Amino acid sequence: MTDRAFAVVRAGALTTVQDGGRPGHAHLGVPRSGALDQPAARLVNRLVGNPPDAAVLETTLDGCALRPRRPVTVAVGGAPCPVTVDGRPAPWGAAVRVPAGALLDVGTARSGVRCYLAFDGGVSVDPVLGSRSTDLLSGLGPPPLTTGAVLPLGSPSGTHARVDTVPQPAPPRELVLRVTRGPRADWFTPAALHTLATRAYRVSSASNRIGLRTEGPALERARPGELPSEGMVLGAVQVPPDGRPVVFLADHPTTGGYPVVAVVREPDLAAAAQAVPGTLVRFVATGWR
Repeated sequence: MTDRAFAVVRAGALTTVQDGGRPGHAHLGVPRSGALDQPAARLVNRLVGNPPDAAVLETTLDGCALRPRRPVTVAVGGAPCPVTVDGRPAPWGAAVRVPAGALLDVGTARSGVRCYLAFDGGVSVDPVLGSRSTDLLSGLGPPPLTTGAVLPLGSPSGTHARVDTVPQPAPPRELVLRVTRGPRADWFTPAALHTLATRAYRVSSASNRIGLRTEGPALERARPGELPSEGMVLGAVQVPPDGRPVVFLADHPTTGGYPVVAVVREPDLAAAAQAVPGTLVRFVATGWR
């Protein structure tokens, strides 16, 4: 293996390799995958001079610690967190030069859920179906990071952005998800549709990269029984038997048998990636008829 690589000293709760994902393979049963907070991933890539869809690391809650074998330029964004190099504070949201053998520590998120770590040259694991993303549902792509693993890095291809700070949205205190009417909205009573559009929910601790689960009022069905499995899209709001909406995220299944009452607009899903358990969720109906 090339010495342009890094060793994992602390893997964290869940750290995966992510890029722009592998859209266009749903007919094969392959989810899109990719970074849940795409704007944050693109920004850290820009800070180190990478193309927007270069592979980065996505951490969950408690960060990770790495030791590069060669000097690298890195940037950390997404959820705000402490960053240190050999124990010395380093900036978050800016390009940082890390010497060979130094310990880069991405700490626990102070707010939000997921941090993004870009290296100049990108994480250069082998692509699968055109993407280097880890897909937790199908198992495609590299496995989640484990302590002691060594991952290769690509060759730098650009000049990093020389800026002191860049604007990044704060993790949401209240998650507002704009929704359009879903293909199976008629499977729910008018009262249930009113409840979805007017009542508050909260993010469940059972949420993950597959879906954002909610806690709150159950949606009453107008029809009994189940659907044959049908195609599912990113942002679909599926309603399982307990009546609590689930918003499908990047690793969602490509088919499902529970009815989809609504679909979240894709630009709102980045905020969903950073919503901690307990965050208030409101579904705002747009173009609802």
